[in-house]
Amino acid sequence: MKAFEKSLDLLQLDYIDLYLIHWPVAGQTLEAWKGLEEIYKTGRARAIGVCNFTERHFVELLRNAKIKPAVNQIELHPHLSQPALVTYCEKEGISCEAWSPLGGDGGKLLDDPVLKGIAGKYGKSVVQVILRWNLQNGIITIPKSIHQARIIGNANIYDFELMADDMKTIKDLDQDSKRFGRDPNTLNF
Repeated sequence: MKAFEKSLDLLQLDYIDLYLIHWPVAGQTLEAWKGLEEIYKTGRARAIGVCNFTERHFVELLRNAKIKPAVNQIELHPHLSQPALVTYCEKEGISCEAWSPLGGDGGKLLDDPVLKGIAGKYGKSVVQVILRWNLQNGIITIPKSIHQARIIGNANIYDFELMADDMKTIKDLDQDSKRFGRDPNTLNF
């Protein structure tokens, strides 16, 4: 609750659109979630959600939650598409949002020759192809950038659609455990 109040104060807002628990922490997640439920009930957060939750984490949370998370923000990109988790979230009515959709600073995703070939086929950048792939898969994707030209380029993904064979080719790039960030199943706080 203190963190939420501080966030509102720093943002100089009366409410926020979405408030998330960043990581599932054994023995603390349910207490934090109950706090988010209280915030949601007051209307000071229009939606509440989680980050980095796996199906196992959801089973534990949903056993005691009164309000289902609206969003699960997860590492998701062509090398880690997490299809089973995305399917689980869809079944539960929880939207998935990709963090590090472009593979992050340490990743080589933007140099992937398959993605470069697909980008050339459409006259688009690899970034635009990845963002379009997420969009067509129903994944919320908000790439981070502070550069105006990149922000404009990132938004230029509505004038084309990836064909089914290209969607499958990108899907086949999945390496299941190719994480650029931490693994929520092994992270120990």
